[in-house]
Amino acid sequence: MGDRALIPVNNAIGNNPLATKSITLSCGKLMTGVSVPAWTGIFMLRNCASPETYFQAGFRVQTPWTVRGDDGVNIIKNQCYIFDFAPNRALRQIADYAHKLNPKEGNPESKVSEFIAFLPVLAYDGSAMQQVDAKLLLDMAMSGTTATLLARRWQSALLVNVDDFTLQNLMKNQDAMDALMKIEEFRSLNDDIEVVINRSEKIKGLKEKAKDNDGELSKKDKKTLTDEEKEQKSLRKQIQDKLIKFATRIPIFMYLSDFREHSLKDVIQELEPELFTKVTGLTQKDFQLLVSLNVFDESVMNDAVYKFKRYEDASLEYTGIDKKTAYLGLYNTVIKHPINATP
Repeated sequence: MGDRALIPVNNAIGNNPLATKSITLSCGKLMTGVSVPAWTGIFMLRNCASPETYFQAGFRVQTPWTVRGDDGVNIIKNQCYIFDFAPNRALRQIADYAHKLNPKEGNPESKVSEFIAFLPVLAYDGSAMQQVDAKLLLDMAMSGTTATLLARRWQSALLVNVDDFTLQNLMKNQDAMDALMKIEEFRSLNDDIEVVINRSEKIKGLKEKAKDNDGELSKKDKKTLTDEEKEQKSLRKQIQDKLIKFATRIPIFMYLSDFREHSLKDVIQELEPELFTKVTGLTQKDFQLLVSLNVFDESVMNDAVYKFKRYEDASLEYTGIDKKTAYLGLYNTVIKHPINATP
C-alpha cells in the first residue's frame, strides 16, 4: 500500500531499465505522488472518476530521465505518452479539464487549443499518427455523446450554488425569493434555507467548541454534530435538486428557440422573454436576478449550452435540417461557429 507499492517496481526495473524492459501493471496504485523516471508511457485500461485523476495518473510518466546506453551515449527521455484505447473517454477528459482550467473563458475551442499545445493529441488515421486540432477533438468528443449524457450536464450539481453565502444572499433578497416561490416546488424555500443556515451556525459553534477543547467533544455533542451535519446535508441537497430541476427546463427553451447566433442571455432578456416564462415559469428579470446572486454558475452554463448546440447541429443535420450559423451563442457570450471558423 502507498509508497511501499513502489518497492517491487524498483526491484524489477533494477539498475539498467534498458536491459530489464519491464512493464508495471497496477490496480489503482502508483497513480499519484510517485516518480519512476524510467517509465516512458502509460496505458489507460480503466475509467477514471475525473479528469484530475486521469491526468494525475498520466503525469506519472512525465518525470525526466537520463541513462547511458550500451554504446556509452547518454539517452535523454524527452517524450512520454498516454495510450488510450477509449477515444471518446480520453477526449471528453481533455475537453472537460481544459474547461475547468479557465471556466470564465467563453470559447471552448480556444481553451482546448491552448491545452493541447502542451499536451498534443495524436490519432491513427489508417496510415500514420496525425496530430488532432481543437476543432476536430471537440467534434470527436461530441460525436460520442448521447442525448442522455448531454441532458445530465443540465442535472449537474456544478450548475447551481447552494453554499451558505449564496443561500444567505438569496434569502436576503425578497424579490428573488418571491420569484422562486411562484414555482410550486419552491413554496417552502424560505423555511428550508433558514433551517440550513441555522444548522450551519450550530455546526460551526460545535466545531469551535471542539477547537477550544483540544479537538474533543462530549459523546452527546459528537452525536449532535453528526446529526446536524447529516440533516443539513440532506436539506441542502433538496434545495440543490429543486434548482437543478428548474435548470433542466432551459434546454427545452433552447430547442424551441430559433435564435442560435445570439447569447442565451440576450434571447431570454430581449428576443423571446415570453417563451422563456412559458417554459420555465420565471420571467427573464427574475432569472437574471438569480444569476446575479450566483445561484446559477454562468461559466458552467456556457459549457452546457455549447455542448447542447453542437449536439443539436449533428442531430438536425442527420434529419436533413441545417441550422448552422456564422456565430454560435453560448449563455453570456457569442463565438464563431466552429464549423465556419477559419484556422
